[in-house]
Amino acid sequence: QVQPVESGGGLVQAGASLRLSCAASGRTFSSYTMGWFRQAPGKEREFVAGIRGVGDLTSYADTVKGRFTISRDNAKNTVYLQMNGLKPEDTAVYYCAASGVAIYVPTTMTAYPYWGQGTQVTVSS
Repeated sequence: QVQPVESGGGLVQAGASLRLSCAASGRTFSSYTMGWFRQAPGKEREFVAGIRGVGDLTSYADTVKGRFTISRDNAKNTVYLQMNGLKPEDTAVYYCAASGVAIYVPTTMTAYPYWGQGTQVTVSS
């Protein structure tokens, strides 16, 4: 079992960068595919990015491709989301989640049984 805890959110202006971190407990962190999701007010939670356990495969939503980068440091039990070129439409609560799916990077919430509490990212125009 793994318990994710997010950090690094905040209020920034459009065009700025932020790096989110997700620290996860558990001795088998490297066996989990990790994902970032976000939920804007009044909208459904959506997939942002994901990375397989050993970091050899990543997946991104089209809306963030080329601007966001997901990475992980298994020695630190931590996954990161580097967000560059932030836009007001990136404003949301960002959630880190862990999945036991190892063959590919799932993009649906139901594939991720372990979730953090979320961190707020607000981008002003």
